[in-house]
Amino acid sequence: MIKPIALTSGDPNGVGLDLSVIAAQKLNGNVPFFLIADSTHLDARGPHGGYEIIKTPSDICDVKNGVLPVLHHPFPEQPSLNGMQLGNASAIIDVIVQAVDLVQLGQASAICTNPIHKKVLQDGAGFAFPGHTEFLAHLAKQQKSVMMLACDELRVVPVTIHIALDDVSKQLTPDLLRYTIETTHRSLINDFGISAPRIAIAGLNPHAGEQGAFGREEIEIITPVLDQLRASGMNIAGPLSADTMFHKHARASYDVAICMYHDQALIPIKTIDFFGGVNITLGLPFIRTSPDHGTAFDLAGTTDANPDSLIAALNSAHEMAKARANNGK
Repeated sequence: MIKPIALTSGDPNGVGLDLSVIAAQKLNGNVPFFLIADSTHLDARGPHGGYEIIKTPSDICDVKNGVLPVLHHPFPEQPSLNGMQLGNASAIIDVIVQAVDLVQLGQASAICTNPIHKKVLQDGAGFAFPGHTEFLAHLAKQQKSVMMLACDELRVVPVTIHIALDDVSKQLTPDLLRYTIETTHRSLINDFGISAPRIAIAGLNPHAGEQGAFGREEIEIITPVLDQLRASGMNIAGPLSADTMFHKHARASYDVAICMYHDQALIPIKTIDFFGGVNITLGLPFIRTSPDHGTAFDLAGTTDANPDSLIAALNSAHEMAKARANNGK
């Protein structure tokens, strides 16, 4: 039997708590998960639905479908619902650590993370990481990981992520490209049940460099790596012109598109499915997904936030857990 997903509280001043209750109602027991949060924060949110406190993850079996199981984790302050609040920063971090502990102990099948606000954690607790992904890699004792964004119609992976466009060509190394492709290929097999992944690789420059007319990264960095990986048996197309990779007919020819920088990957997926995208971290020893949106402080405490991305993130984590179980991972 697949263990439940550990859903972290995220910043309690954001929409995560509201969306967690809605997700439990809409999923109605079809995806087993529990929320790690301060239950009193839910009490203060108003009549958004029910929750039930559990003592261990296995207790969710006794919780009625549509009711949110909550593993209580005390926070020092009640959410102000008025933007940034530094007093709960350490507790937000502690919840993430607890989720990792539970999945490493085998009490949870995956982690799904509600949004955090990086400046809250940096100013309130001296958080030394750019975000969730890097912190989770640190907890897992991994030096690197890979970010995937996924929806029903498209999966994308950026090789470089949160850096200035001017720095992309400096950080785009053969080793980084090879690691990204190999990690993605392995995850498609183990986590998505795709036995022979088809991978499309975008070029960095317009028209994939057009034989060096618009830059030499394709010739000097990208193509040699792709040739080596093709020789090892991978089904890889590219480097391709990014402006022709994402129409419907092209998308049918591959299982994932690997792009050279952040916006090259994220613009197409957010255009195709703005509300349903899921952030997935590849290369960790455990499954981690997250809704592809931020804390949305202005919507916290209301029923106006869209739950589709969190629901998709929970569904994705559950499907990945089943795929790993089927692969004996």
